[in-house]
Amino acid sequence: MFKVQYSHESIAAQDRYKGIIDAFIRVPKEQGFFSFWRGNFTNVMRYFPTQALNFAFNDLYKSVLLEKLNRSENFWKYTFRSLAAGGCAGSTTLCFVYPLDFIRTRLSVDVGTHKANRDYTGFMDCLRKTVKSEGVIGLYRGFFISIQTYFIYRAVYFGMYDTIRQFIQEDKRNLHFVSSFFIAQGVSICSAYLTYPWDTVRRRMMIKGTLSTGHAFAAAKRIVAEEGFRGLFKGALANIFRRGTQCLFPIELKSLCGE
Repeated sequence: MFKVQYSHESIAAQDRYKGIIDAFIRVPKEQGFFSFWRGNFTNVMRYFPTQALNFAFNDLYKSVLLEKLNRSENFWKYTFRSLAAGGCAGSTTLCFVYPLDFIRTRLSVDVGTHKANRDYTGFMDCLRKTVKSEGVIGLYRGFFISIQTYFIYRAVYFGMYDTIRQFIQEDKRNLHFVSSFFIAQGVSICSAYLTYPWDTVRRRMMIKGTLSTGHAFAAAKRIVAEEGFRGLFKGALANIFRRGTQCLFPIELKSLCGE
């Protein structure tokens, strides 16, 4: 909520949360305790297929790009191809789950003290109203900037993680959980911070009534002109905390299930 509030022009500057702690205090008072989970059902529906597809496509692209390639003999080629495999996996996955990500974003920023003050009552209502007012293509608003965002994020995430793990220890399944945790934390933070400006632009293009029309470059120029370069990083800290807490478990679960 703190992260997406800047995406909605209807939220006056004086009404915005001043920080993460301020958001934790005010949200239950103003919108009710369960508002912390607004859009979470859509997020759950999006999260599981996203993780499954990401790992499946990453393995598929790695099998093609890294076939018969020895890391110790061709380190840089191996690294760049590993980055490419991760980026392609993220981009391919997004083609399948983007409408869910779009609806989740709109529900997250749909603030109000009462249901009557909100634009949507839930997932189906948001889906129906979006298709009715903007057509099916409306569910893919901001798609192309999102492709760039996810390609870079997943390239760094998968590519760096695989490379660092193999650099530290050849047998990945024997790497200690604590080591995996810190590697995943570092990689996730780097990925999230590196791609956050793209993420800011794509979120604002998703939100009805803000930068929902025009091209990504024009949207980015407007953000910089009105808010400075810092505007591209608003909410970055909250995003890093969120990414960091969820980065490790899918990877470790995959390791437990077998490579």
